[in-house]
Amino acid sequence: MLEARHISKSYDSHRVLRDVTFVVARGETVCLLGPSGGGKSTMLRIIAGLEIPDAGQILWAGRDITDVPPHRRGFGLMFQDYALFPHMTVWDNVAFGLRMRGISRADIERRVKDALTRVNMLDFASRRVTDLSGGEQQRVALARTLAPRPALLMLDEPLGSLDRALRKRLLEDLRHILREEDTPAVYVTHDQEEAFAIADRLILLRDGRIEQEGTPEAVYARPRSVWVARFLGLDNVLAGRVASTTPLQVRTPEGIFTPTCEGITLRVGDPVTLLLRPRAVEGTGKGNENCIQGHVEDVIFVGDGYRVEVYTSAGNTFTFWVETPPRVGENVSWTLRVEGIQCIREG
Repeated sequence: MLEARHISKSYDSHRVLRDVTFVVARGETVCLLGPSGGGKSTMLRIIAGLEIPDAGQILWAGRDITDVPPHRRGFGLMFQDYALFPHMTVWDNVAFGLRMRGISRADIERRVKDALTRVNMLDFASRRVTDLSGGEQQRVALARTLAPRPALLMLDEPLGSLDRALRKRLLEDLRHILREEDTPAVYVTHDQEEAFAIADRLILLRDGRIEQEGTPEAVYARPRSVWVARFLGLDNVLAGRVASTTPLQVRTPEGIFTPTCEGITLRVGDPVTLLLRPRAVEGTGKGNENCIQGHVEDVIFVGDGYRVEVYTSAGNTFTFWVETPPRVGENVSWTLRVEGIQCIREG
């Protein structure tokens, strides 16, 4: 439905987007994920028509809409600050855009009622938005976005100003609404847990470029760079060099490791980075291959196990999840599963 082709954008001499290309299918929720300054919100504004790219095209259903003004695109955009009218009631906030379009009173009545019902806010219709909580205001903003029945939904950090518990609850509601609507959506966030929960597909933006894209499961299972791994909270990375290719073995300051390596051709001596999965521990090691030895710095109970921080003699700090916790100050030697050791080669 939506296609962004080779989008580039600069402000003064600063390149914000660099040759960004992706598509959004019918009914699909695509999440633009990345740190602040990565170009996510600029990309959303270009899709909305609020910004014009320096190069590239935005297509909708195969038609070039790059120069089509925002009000003629038929898209719905929800901002982080909601942008509600404080002097209006909930009902009037949702109805405002419909009135501006000249829609009949009867149709406005049906659409506003339907939109407020979808977000469980119909009972609040007569209240002023200033009397609502942050979560309730977020629902009103979503209802206002849904009421015109947009061809595409765009959401820019819609849960960013809410506390963690409320964000989690509203995220579940939003996911259900998006699936029921079957409307394509572009969702912007810097929070990877939020992205995993809402997205059918992730697009990770870094410095205005697409670093990696795919389903949340695929991206998490196979990060293509150390940056992606660290951004997703996978901080157990270890530099080394290929010692053997048959079988593949990598020599590191922590010893020899036999990693999994898919889709990469390596030669002896090549520099690589190993990603050690937090749940890769399979038992007590003896200092041979695939073994981490170190001093336990911290142990934290996390509900379904323990997060253990280990400091090694080579000066590395790794975090692993285990079911049976060691004691703080204890020396441990753990063998890691081969499938829990991933080889990454960049460039």
